[in-house]
Amino acid sequence: MAKSSTESNSSSEKTSLTPADWEQAALALIAEKGIAALRVEPLARRLGITKGSFYWHFPGRDELLARALERWEQQDSQHLKLSLHAATEPTERLTDFVWRTSRQTLTHRIYVALCASPDDPRIGPVLRRVTERRLKYLASALEELGLDAIKARHRANLMYSSYVGYLQLQAQGLVPDRDESDFDTYVQHVIETLIEV
Repeated sequence: MAKSSTESNSSSEKTSLTPADWEQAALALIAEKGIAALRVEPLARRLGITKGSFYWHFPGRDELLARALERWEQQDSQHLKLSLHAATEPTERLTDFVWRTSRQTLTHRIYVALCASPDDPRIGPVLRRVTERRLKYLASALEELGLDAIKARHRANLMYSSYVGYLQLQAQGLVPDRDESDFDTYVQHVIETLIEV
């Protein structure tokens, strides 16, 4: 007996999208509209697929959120390791950090969205781990520049506060964006103010 077209479509949907596809789509939606917008039906519509396909991979929304956050944290950790092991001077690594974090890539927009829910038990621990790892990276590079451990930690906190504040101000259109003429001047000012010891 031949399969009905509904069964056939459902079967092809199950194999056409992987859990990683759903996780990446979830992260993109979080970056655009925040955690509250992450719901199965709108996500399925965005992917052009039925929501039944979702349940082939995940029991529910919370599991998708947990897996998406795990993916984001792993990617962030890998990027940081690459930067940390780069064969460059600490000043150059720190300068690259400021330039990268000023460009509002997907990962930075996800971070802003997650910062809106620091008390959420699913989000808070991820934010804390990511933030602590980044602060440790910054402090280590600053120690290489000659600051003692306490001053390096304080400067790292200041640099990171500048990053978080910049993301918030950029979301409100209150600081130059990367396509604006004074963006480079602004970022260069941040580098001269926060990195030179």
